[in-house]
This record gives sequence, structure tokens and C-alpha cells, in this order.
Amino acid sequence: MLFELSNKLVELPTKENAAPDRPEPPKFRMQHFVSANPIAEPFPEHLSKAIFGMGCFWGAERLFWQLPGVYSTAAGYAGGITVNPSYEDVCSGMSGHTEVVLVVFDREQINFEDLLTIFWESHDPTQGMRQGNDKGTQYRSAIYTTSSEQQIAALNSSQNFQKALSSKSYPSITTEISNIDIFYYAEDHHQQYLAKNPNGYCGLAGTGACYKTE
Repeated sequence: MLFELSNKLVELPTKENAAPDRPEPPKFRMQHFVSANPIAEPFPEHLSKAIFGMGCFWGAERLFWQLPGVYSTAAGYAGGITVNPSYEDVCSGMSGHTEVVLVVFDREQINFEDLLTIFWESHDPTQGMRQGNDKGTQYRSAIYTTSSEQQIAALNSSQNFQKALSSKSYPSITTEISNIDIFYYAEDHHQQYLAKNPNGYCGLAGTGACYKTE
């Protein structure tokens, strides 16, 4: 998969040239810095999970933890090859992973379609291996689903939002949509980063297009 960025090519690695696996995952606090709820299993049985990549995960995580009905969030990596990747592995482009946010939510209070609305309207899903000034495979747009129901909804939502984008002369959506195999937690200092560092960087910027369900 290749995307052209400023006369250079950004390419996802293969299993042969990917960054080597790491024997242990990074350490992180189990307690959410904002809600104090756990950020890793076990979660209460009635809750659901979804995973979104929208560029830098700092601003994306804050976006979701602020929503009513979201029980917990975590920053992490997904969609790639390297087992237990570090932030440095991901930023090198050689892990194949993108920066993502795990969203744990109560469907009685907020449903997956609501999360999709926030996802589509809060970033530009047409930029390939970048998001704004952030360039690289780790910034690609992605939805990693945890059920067949989510997968169908995500694919349908992409088709719907493409119509809104096309009406504003945006190109085709490049968002990666697939079932998730595994979510890797990011290092502790990345978890709830903008709550710990209120003046930290947030590169989120939408297109102005509105997502409408059909």
C-alpha cells in the first residue's frame, strides 16, 4: 500500500522487514487518569469496545473520553505487524501499526453509530498516510471493529460519509476498516495525555462535512 506525500512514498512494512517483536508490552497504569475506571480488561460485561485511528492519539482520546456513555479510553497501537511495539517502533513506520484509541462504551447510553459520527466529523479521512501536518503510516485513518455488526455499520458509514465529502470536493476516503486482531497499549505517559498536559498538542481538524445516517 503506497501513498504519495510531498514527493516521497510512505509504505507499510512486510513481515520480512518489519520492526522485531518485543518480549514485553510497555507498562501503564490500569486506572484512567480522568474517570478512574480501568483502561484494560476485565470490563463490566454489558460494555462494548471499538477502536479508532484519527491521526495523533492524544487529541482523539480526549475527544472520546468526554462523551457521555463512554466508560473508559486508552491510547494504543493496532493494525500492524510488530508484537508489543514501542512508540519509537510505531513512529519509525516499521511496525505497521497506527496510533489508535480504544473506546469502551455503554450501548444503553451511546451507540456505535454515535461514535462513528464523532469519528468521521472530527478528522479528515481522505489523507492516506497522514493527518494534517502529521505524516507517516502511524497517522492513517482507521476503524478496527470488534464484531460483525460493527464491521457492517462501519463499512456502510464510510459509503454514507463519502457522499458528504464528495459534495465538498474532497477525494476518496482512505480509512482502513477491518476486524481487530489485537490492541497494544501505549506507554503510560501517552495515556490520557491531554488531561495530564492540558496545553499539549492536538492536531484534530474536521472537514466541515456532516455525517448523516440513512
